[in-house]
Amino acid sequence: MAIQSINARNQFRGKIREIVLGSVVSEVEIDTPGGIVTSVITTRSVKELDLQVGTEVLAFVKATEVAVAKL
Repeated sequence: MAIQSINARNQFRGKIREIVLGSVVSEVEIDTPGGIVTSVITTRSVKELDLQVGTEVLAFVKATEVAVAKL
């Protein structure tokens, strides 16, 4: 499958650094030039995408809310 185009502006290319598998959801840690991005996705998706440590991926970030706290 090839991505032809997508409207997401916040995308980061990187390689999977670590996968913590859970029974329903899993954590996927991605090493990008901008730093580490961690995604929580279904374990089913991890298996269907055949994600493994070292796999090159694109991480798409969509944030609908940003909270700010005063320090």
